[in-house]
Amino acid sequence: MNRLYHVPLSPFCRKVRLVLAEKRIEVELIEERYWERDADFMRRNPAGKVPVLRMDGRAMAESQAICEYLDEVHPEPRLLPGTPAERYEARRLCFWFDDKFHDEVTSKLLYERVNKKVMGQGYPESRAVKAGSQAIKFHLDYLGWLLDQRRWLAGDVMTLADFAAAAHLSSLDYISDVDWNRNAAVKDWYAKIKSRPAFRSILADQVPGFPPPRHYANLDF
Repeated sequence: MNRLYHVPLSPFCRKVRLVLAEKRIEVELIEERYWERDADFMRRNPAGKVPVLRMDGRAMAESQAICEYLDEVHPEPRLLPGTPAERYEARRLCFWFDDKFHDEVTSKLLYERVNKKVMGQGYPESRAVKAGSQAIKFHLDYLGWLLDQRRWLAGDVMTLADFAAAAHLSSLDYISDVDWNRNAAVKDWYAKIKSRPAFRSILADQVPGFPPPRHYANLDF
């Protein structure tokens, strides 16, 4: 059995889960308290981070590398498009979310509001939360600008870029930190992608002490 060592609200883990589900690859989900630096987990990934996918006789780390491996080994449906230019754009947006969006938004909102409590690291820093709440407005506007020109974020077909974005936004939506009324195109895009069967297990996540808002699992908001 394939195994994914993960944390439910981690956007990096969610991106891998979405790819696995979209490609109908069965996997056993194992929650990993990676911050405790368990010896067995550190052997699986000396970097001490999730996700880690145990598959094909190896332990694989780093969400982007995992997702691209899965897309090569299990090519249907393709999540990286056909031409070099199209693949570049999909990868660019993956890194936009996993680097820029993560640094400016996810780390300021999700990590401050949830991770600190779960890890026993104290209370949210109000200055960081305020910065994240301001930064997400820019990112939602950027998404809206992209979707004014395209059917999906990277072009005319759904790609890994859409899953990277949805992974971050779904984690933040769990704690009601996304203003879906800011841009109608972004709201429609998210409703479309979260209606996919691949999203079902993510919408069923429950984190003790942090109940999701009523709209979280509602496909029509």
